[in-house]
Parts: sequence; C-alpha cells; structure tokens
Amino acid sequence: MSIRALDTSKSVRDGVSEAEWETRVQLAAAYRVTALQGWTYLGASHISARVPGEDDTFLLNPHGLFFEEITASSLIKVDYDGNQLTEADHGVNPAGFTIHGAILAGRPDVSSVMHTHTRAGMAISAMDCGLLTIDQQSCRFHNRIGYHAFEGIAHDPGEGERLVRDLGPHNAMILRNHGLLTAGASVAHSMHLMFYLETCSQVQIDAMSTGVGILEVPEDVAEHTARQFESFGPAHCERDFAGLARQAERVDPSFRD
Repeated sequence: MSIRALDTSKSVRDGVSEAEWETRVQLAAAYRVTALQGWTYLGASHISARVPGEDDTFLLNPHGLFFEEITASSLIKVDYDGNQLTEADHGVNPAGFTIHGAILAGRPDVSSVMHTHTRAGMAISAMDCGLLTIDQQSCRFHNRIGYHAFEGIAHDPGEGERLVRDLGPHNAMILRNHGLLTAGASVAHSMHLMFYLETCSQVQIDAMSTGVGILEVPEDVAEHTARQFESFGPAHCERDFAGLARQAERVDPSFRD
C-alpha cells in the first residue's frame, strides 16, 4: 500500500467536493456513534464509505486514532489498488483495506461496510448454530445473512474474493471466529443493520445462558417478517441515524471538523 501525497496548502474540506465532505461528516459521525455504543475494539474495527461521484475510491479510518477521535478531515481516501490518496499521520489498517476494498469493489449496490469485534458478535461467531431467529429483529436476517470461515488476520488479498462470495446478495455476514459485518446502501443503512445484528447477538447469548429451551420463530413467520422489514427499504434508516448523529453531536461536535 502506498501513499500518494496531495497538496496540503489547503484544508481537506476545500480540496473535496461537497458530496464527499457530506459523506465524510456522516462517516465520522458513525465512528463517534460506534464509540458511544461501546462497539469499539481499540482501533481494530472499521467502517467505510464510497466517495460519491468516484468509481474506485472509498473512505476509511486512520489506523492509530480511536473512534472518538475521528473527524471528517482525518478520514483517509483509498483506491481499490491500495493507494492512499490522503496525506495523513497514520495509514489504514491492512485488514480493513482487504475487507472493505473487496466488498465495495465486488458489490456495486453497497456504499458502506461496517465490521465490528464486539463481545457479543465474537461469541455468536464462535457458535456453530449461527444466528437464530428467536425475536422479531433477528427475523430480518432470516435466510439473509452470509457466513465466512476464519482464515486468520485478513492480510491476504485473495481472501477478499471469498468474502464477497460468502456475503453473496446479503447485507449482513458473520465472520466465523471473528465478528460481525454489515454492508449497506448508505452509512446510515450499514449502521442500522449493525445495531440490530449486534442486539440480536446479545439477545441470543442472554437467552441461551439461561439454560432453558429456546423458542425459535417458525419458518413461515420468520420469512414473512423478513419480507416486512425488506418492504421498508434502506431509506427508513436515515431517521434513526440522524438521531444517533445528534446524540454524538451533543457529546462532542468535533467530528464535523
């Protein structure tokens, strides 16, 4: 991965389009929200977003800043060849580039990818049963979630093809023995999906820890509920994301810088 130096005589905001700057603000907000939700894993997790109007670039966090420190200006622009197009004190996480670069390149319908290493997500990823449909929200993932076998730290570029294959047409995936991943039509969509995938993981662990029998939703009801969720479309995620962004702004508005 190489760094291609840019002219630093002007601010990042002055050097990008309005559409890119808005995406940067949304993505920086997503990082702050992730920190507030407690989904961070030091600096090992990551969220990406396509750069609007550009065919082969996306934004990713600088590996070295914690999520509560990320701002719109600090996000790094990367292309699919691994060239870092933004001058920065930190580079991007190589595993983050492998995962996000592959999915964004392989799924034109996806504009944002989110990957976490939460306690609940890692626990679910180690269960051979996978995610069970035991509550209303888990039904949204019924027959709509991929599974990817653990291959070690994702430094092998060849793993990217297998990630795309295992994600298939879905917008969520469990990385076995690793964590959770969502792929959305927008930053809001990917975060919305992660909120519920993370919550469903917590619910399943809580239910299984009681030691009593688990009541799963019947197949036909789970499918019906999944289609109900699909009928809402990804646009409805914007409302909840806007509220989360306002929450992050009340805590610290510096993500807009």
